[in-house]
Amino acid sequence: MNDTFRIDNFEAQVVPIDPGSRDVLHELTVSVFWPHRQSDIDLLIRLGRGYVALDEIGRPLGSAMHFPMGDDFAMLGMMVTPPRLQAQGAGRALLGQILQDCSGRDLRLNATRAGYRLYRSVGFVDVGTVWQHQGIVGAVPQVDAVSGVDLAVMTAADHAAIAQMDAQAFGARRSAVLDALIGISTGLIATRAGVPCGFALMRRFGKGHVIGPLVADSEALAMLIAATLMRQAQGSFVRLDAPRDSQHLRAFLTRAGMVEYDTVTEMHRGRQRRATEGLVTYGLAAHSLG
Repeated sequence: MNDTFRIDNFEAQVVPIDPGSRDVLHELTVSVFWPHRQSDIDLLIRLGRGYVALDEIGRPLGSAMHFPMGDDFAMLGMMVTPPRLQAQGAGRALLGQILQDCSGRDLRLNATRAGYRLYRSVGFVDVGTVWQHQGIVGAVPQVDAVSGVDLAVMTAADHAAIAQMDAQAFGARRSAVLDALIGISTGLIATRAGVPCGFALMRRFGKGHVIGPLVADSEALAMLIAATLMRQAQGSFVRLDAPRDSQHLRAFLTRAGMVEYDTVTEMHRGRQRRATEGLVTYGLAAHSLG
């Protein structure tokens, strides 16, 4: 695909994102104060598909991507438009192309305040708030043990169980995404009487580390898993994006130095798939990956 449209007083060219797009995508994320490192963008390029709009001299005007997960679901992400151009139509044009590419799929995204009205206008509806907690991890408060639960460091033998838990909580199988994240993460798996009941991954991202996905069958277990990983990163910058109003977990994160920094709105179009009981997601892998 190679298309054009008018924006402001000049013609924009829309080109597919490929590995060579890293620098322009990084420039876009810097323009909206997102913390992505170039290696974080490389991962998203590898996992997703999308477009970037460029002006006549190659300056980026906006981007949009989707991340296919299975045959009938996708996350939308990397929807970036510089502030000075947000009312000029680049975001709408790029989103329209992504929606065409994703025809027939259920969709989910995490909307910033700047993009929220645009997503509502094309049929996305609210799921709930995602709370972004981040900061330098200080003294990690003690949390109660969870009766009957064993925590262990993730090994290759655990990957199938982790994929099953993630699919149940997330609402779709995202094998390529999970394989890529496991390959660059440390992780923990929780079992109760030998049955898997939670897990979390932690990897380098942005200013430090991110914990996610974090999946558990109770808030108490989510806190226990998070606390164990946070102790491994004590003194470092850590982020966790919580898609549930888990007040005990969020208060615990704040006490450890990971304060509430911002919020986004999780939205969907089509069937809403995220689990709300049993094994549920307490920490996102990333805004673009869910």
